[in-house]
Amino acid sequence: MTKSFVFVTGNANKLREVQQILQAGDSGISCTSQSVDVPELQGTTQEVAIAKVKAAAEKIGGPCVTEDTALCFDALNGLPGPYIKDFMGAVGHDGLNKMLVGFNNTKATALCTFAYSAGPGSEPILFEGRTEGNIVPARGGPGFGWDPTFQPVESNGLTYAEMRAEDKNKISHRYRALEKLKTYLQAQA
Repeated sequence: MTKSFVFVTGNANKLREVQQILQAGDSGISCTSQSVDVPELQGTTQEVAIAKVKAAAEKIGGPCVTEDTALCFDALNGLPGPYIKDFMGAVGHDGLNKMLVGFNNTKATALCTFAYSAGPGSEPILFEGRTEGNIVPARGGPGFGWDPTFQPVESNGLTYAEMRAEDKNKISHRYRALEKLKTYLQAQA
């Protein structure tokens, strides 16, 4: 039995990665996408994810999944965190590195949070995935978001942008969160 969900995103790169991961695992789970304008709130990654999926479920009128990504620098006590999109827009890849000048710590955690709602009024369920790494000078082309500046610990010295998509999708924060969501959805089928 194939299980499907509506992935609320207007980001073609996120959709592509999610679909690649779902297809690679032969999970019997697929997704369609719908772009819905939901407020971008401030708060912890969990607070942001819960508010976003609740708003999306109300607008769609049914079950849906949202995704939020954070990039948390150890030296900055977790910042930029869920605000990485705004930081990237303001300072770019080079600016992410400059933010760490004066610190002896380039460690960072890539964090993905998928939020699932069974529909309007339902309590959201969160699925988080983490990948540990370091912030490095941009390598590997423009990539997706901050991929050129994030070098996972388990990547043999490559940034996400330098990795083949199928290799990235085996260790990424998004993969790890999506695996948890897939397990949940398969149990519900």
